Amino acid sequence: MEIKTIAVTYTRKFNLGDYESLELTCSLWGQIDPIEEDAQGTTQFLFQQAKDFVKEAAIPVIKASSHQMNKAKAYKHSATNQFDDLDNF
Repeated sequence: MEIKTIAVTYTRKFNLGDYESLELTCSLWGQIDPIEEDAQGTTQFLFQQAKDFVKEAAIPVIKASSHQMNKAKAYKHSATNQFDDLDNF
């Protein structure tokens, strides 16, 4: 079977707090030459592109959301403490 068209969709839902959420979706399509191009590599490339586009679109909304910013700060603090504990190992 020859694959000539590849479609990738990436969706991410963000909790903004106060019963609000934001769902962003990016769908990308690409046509390939099955003889010259690798379908798996093209799929991975399209997936990463879709993920980057969603992230770029979400950043302004996340920065405006105090709920998401508090989550990011808590995650960063948690990750820092894990590495501190490794020094005591």
